Amino acid sequence: MADQKEEVKLLGIWASPFSRRIEMALKLKGIPYDYVEEILEHKSPLLLALNPIHKKVPVLVHNGKTVVESQVILEYIDETWKHNPILPQDPYERSKARFFAKLVDEQIIGVGFGAMAKADEKGREVLAEQTRELLMYLEKELVGKDFFGGKSVGFLDLVAGSMIPFCLERGWEGLGLEVVTEEKFPEYMRWVKNLEKVEFVKDCIPPREKHVEHMNYMVERIRSS
Repeated sequence: MADQKEEVKLLGIWASPFSRRIEMALKLKGIPYDYVEEILEHKSPLLLALNPIHKKVPVLVHNGKTVVESQVILEYIDETWKHNPILPQDPYERSKARFFAKLVDEQIIGVGFGAMAKADEKGREVLAEQTRELLMYLEKELVGKDFFGGKSVGFLDLVAGSMIPFCLERGWEGLGLEVVTEEKFPEYMRWVKNLEKVEFVKDCIPPREKHVEHMNYMVERIRSS
């Protein structure tokens, strides 16, 4: 377990799936940490000093060492604190988890939110369909499993869970889109219900109404950029 003298600090934003997944991982491991809330439009001098390249959250500080990029941080946490493993132990399963995590953070967010925010109503429907096609790969991965990690929450659950049901779906709600239906995605829906029962996941889900509002604000920011 983490030594009491260890410094573990996380710089994040309440609405960010990228920092929320790090909190989930730290709670899963039972690691005490200090949390520093950043403000989207007014980045603190500390954040700019610790992450001068991307100037983004999350940033993990562990005993004076800085780690950035959420998927890199998840791997760092898993390698530093070996108990309650996050990544699959099997090399093939581990490579698959990494592959699908990239799909979520690069393609699903790009098609399912970045492009959608800029599109008109007709364009949005096309993008919603493309998003469904990408989500179908995750749907197939969940067949016969409680979580992507099998019986317990793992790497891909943290990445996909923080991003899709507890972030993107709230953005789609704000746009008046129903991208995911129970009929088309029964495995996904079952998985979300399973996630909502996990205490440390529940602790890290942003409040829904406030989050929908925030996602509407993000749409406006993307549109005007």
